[in-house]
Amino acid sequence: MKKTKKLRKEILEKVKELHREEQKEESFELGKDTIPFAARVFDEKEKVSLVDSSLDFWLTTGRYAEEFEAEFADFMDQRYCSLVNSGSSANLVALSALTSDKLEDRKLKAGDEVITVAAGFPTTVNPIVQNNLVPVFVDVELGTYNIKVSELEKALSDKTKAIMLAHTLGNPFNLEAVTEFAEEHDLYLIEDCCDAVGTTYDGEMVGTFGDFATVSFYPAHHMTMGEGGAVLTNNPVYKKLAVSFRDWGRDCYCEPGANNTCGRRFSMQFGDLPYGYDHKYVYSHVGYNLKVTDMQAAVGVEQLKKLPDFIEARKENFEKLYKGIKEFEEYLILPEAEENSDPSWFAFPLSVKENDEFTKNELVNYLEKHKVMTRQLFAGNLTRQPAYQNVEYRVVGDLANTDYIMNNTFFIGVYPGLDDQKIEYIIQQFADFFYERI
Repeated sequence: MKKTKKLRKEILEKVKELHREEQKEESFELGKDTIPFAARVFDEKEKVSLVDSSLDFWLTTGRYAEEFEAEFADFMDQRYCSLVNSGSSANLVALSALTSDKLEDRKLKAGDEVITVAAGFPTTVNPIVQNNLVPVFVDVELGTYNIKVSELEKALSDKTKAIMLAHTLGNPFNLEAVTEFAEEHDLYLIEDCCDAVGTTYDGEMVGTFGDFATVSFYPAHHMTMGEGGAVLTNNPVYKKLAVSFRDWGRDCYCEPGANNTCGRRFSMQFGDLPYGYDHKYVYSHVGYNLKVTDMQAAVGVEQLKKLPDFIEARKENFEKLYKGIKEFEEYLILPEAEENSDPSWFAFPLSVKENDEFTKNELVNYLEKHKVMTRQLFAGNLTRQPAYQNVEYRVVGDLANTDYIMNNTFFIGVYPGLDDQKIEYIIQQFADFFYERI
């Protein structure tokens, strides 16, 4: 045992040494190398934790996952956190959980409607379609890029049963109006927080207002474990349902490697199965296998320690960009934080105002040519995407702002890896573009 501990320690020390040497070899040249909109920010601690976990060779969820779930739930002010393999899977699990027969009259049924927006990422909406529900698309506001709450009443029908919305690029939607509407009409609310970890509204963490919150740990997001996501809730029933859909649909909620957590493994009756059928092999839902590995969770444990600093860096970088680009607001719609909120920004969105001097594509192409990475505001208008041409949905109004976003909106990064030199360079590229044309 002493020898294996010694060898393990030597391996982990070599990991640290390797990382330090790799850092010495890294270089970046402004104007030559691309400034990404997002990237991993890490040090030797994540690598050591990853290798340490791999040496355990447990592979599936284990001690690191358990540690992360407890600590992340605490960070998000939630009782329960269940890790999954992506933010998209988190959305799928959260919405699927609400279709469970265990919810009886409150379960979502095929044909029920879910209010959402078309100006966003597809996997906020896809679970609605995948569960044979009907998305009802409402337009958004320019500047905040969140749902027009004035349109909520128009979206309501006798089939409306839920609301599923993302906090766009870290900017929370009007939670006061949306939660009030959901409570008035007895609707479920799922908050997609994949881009908004650390955002607060009225002093409260986003994700705590709805029935479920979902999070992504993809490298572009606020923290990473490579792939990965989480489903959060304060409701013990919802938590159990989420875990069931994540873990093959089984009724048993034992963690991997555990047995008889309920104390009644061989003494229950389910459906037409024989009495005492092993509870570990009883399936109450048509579920999936969406678990994360312990190696990913090991990275997440170290990233979580850095998360408060990551969030502050994003806010600071956002403010620096805002001050630098504000000079050109005659031609650009600058991002606008939702009233009574403190966004933990995922990115810096910009919409080109209608003008005769230049187009959005010309500005984007100029930035890309000068090594400033840009991205569209995700899918633009989902109803115009090929995948949705044969999907059943309902639209409220004409989605004019959603179309405007599709044609005129893009974003640049605010991630913690941007230093002052890179931010100043980005601002200078905007200045050069406008001074050449205006």
